[in-house]
Amino acid sequence: MKIDIDRVETVTADTNIGDLVLFHPETAELLFSIGLHCLGCPSSGVETISDAADVHGLDAENLVAQLNTIISSDNI
Repeated sequence: MKIDIDRVETVTADTNIGDLVLFHPETAELLFSIGLHCLGCPSSGVETISDAADVHGLDAENLVAQLNTIISSDNI
């Protein structure tokens, strides 16, 4: 798996879910709570936040904002 460190420090719609959870496990609770149970499945290695949001009928930009809030509050 290729890890894009810049995108893991700041989540974008193109951030890979597997990379996100690898570097920020604190985001898993939110993902599970909104129905994104794909964290352990093979697709998480290639699926982006945008892909997952589309499949699950979620607003990708809202999800990105929530994830960045979790990451930034964990770094305080």
